[in-house]
Amino acid sequence: MNIVCLDLEGVLVPEIWIAFAEATGIPELKRTTRDEPDYDKLMKFRIGILKEHGLGLKEIQDTIAKIDPLEGAKEFLDELRSITQVIILSDTFSQFAGPLMKKLGYPTIMCNELVVADNGEITDFKMRCEKSKLTTVKALQSIGYDTICAGDSHNDLGMILNSKAGFLFKSTDAIKAEYPQLEAFEEYDELLNAIKKAL
Repeated sequence: MNIVCLDLEGVLVPEIWIAFAEATGIPELKRTTRDEPDYDKLMKFRIGILKEHGLGLKEIQDTIAKIDPLEGAKEFLDELRSITQVIILSDTFSQFAGPLMKKLGYPTIMCNELVVADNGEITDFKMRCEKSKLTTVKALQSIGYDTICAGDSHNDLGMILNSKAGFLFKSTDAIKAEYPQLEAFEEYDELLNAIKKAL
């Protein structure tokens, strides 16, 4: 039995923090897991910048409301879900993901949780589990699933490298160069065909 696990940001929707950096004019917020492999360090850095600028959850959610899935993402997801089970594994937060899941037709997502004060300030974050993508893939394998994974960033490599099949999608040249053994795609139809072959 197969199950496909996909990253969210950069794969199905634009990077939320990059969109927010552009909306606020704060270039430091453009750093993502493509640039910083240590997610804990990255999130603490982001929370510090938000505090410094007096920005909270509402401002980020206002930006997210204007984000649409990447062109072709919903159609790709719909077709993929018609042939196999699909779970989105993301290091984003439930407070960010909701509106985007609606636009993608409510696929199953497993993600993390922000700690938000009454005044809307983001004070901390709670990871669902350590190395959440790899841990989830191993858990799925332990209950009889073969996993097929695709993602674009450092935090996707664990699940990609430890699955029956794994692909880079819309990744960086640096990551592609570091992992030449991984097939890398830019278009949804290419990724869909590779997943179909792996099923």
